[in-house]
Amino acid sequence: MRRLANAVIAGVTLVSLCSGAWLLRNGTASHPPPQPSAAQAHIRPNPSGPSGPSGPSGPVDPSHPRPSRPSSSAEPPAGAAVLPPSPPDRIRIPSIRVDAPLMGLGLTPAGSLDVPPAEKENLAGWYEAGTTPGERGTAIVAGHVDNADGPAVFYGLGALKRGAIVEVDRRDGGIAVFTVDAVEVYDARDFPDEKVYGAARRPELRVITCGGGYSRSTGYQGNVVVFAHLTGSRPG
Repeated sequence: MRRLANAVIAGVTLVSLCSGAWLLRNGTASHPPPQPSAAQAHIRPNPSGPSGPSGPSGPVDPSHPRPSRPSSSAEPPAGAAVLPPSPPDRIRIPSIRVDAPLMGLGLTPAGSLDVPPAEKENLAGWYEAGTTPGERGTAIVAGHVDNADGPAVFYGLGALKRGAIVEVDRRDGGIAVFTVDAVEVYDARDFPDEKVYGAARRPELRVITCGGGYSRSTGYQGNVVVFAHLTGSRPG
């Protein structure tokens, strides 16, 4: 597959991640996945005082998630040295007990990001035509929040906090270590393609699953997105 390193993926929403089959079978009140709070959104400057954590005014309503705008004045540190391209094999997020293999994902004929098989609950995927994790640019990882039998690989993604560590095992034998900068939730109708998938000047990672409001007729109505950047690497 031709690689499109550090390129924007236009209009790639994760519709097929979002059916919510488990909630549909068990009722909308049965164990919904955690959603990120406003405190975990991007840090934005306060015009009347020092910069601090902020998101939409007041708490985030999962039924009406609203994106926040990134601020160049609140960018996190530059991070670690760029790694050479190497496909990833595994992702670990210790704070939410994720330890899962990665498969390559492409685009569907409709232009949306393909997804791992729903029946394999502990399997995530990465966009293999794009940037590899640790390479300069924006690498994309996606996985299901649940399937018909219960929670799936990224069920707890919305509970992740800024500063958490994400580790990606690479096929070259190294481990790329990322630090979470923000965790946000977006309504599918307002998904910010450029912000999530756009090119980056440093090695960055997005980890994406479904979230936001839930409807029995449409499934999950949005996406939880983790923003992270490379802060280290070590031998496997």
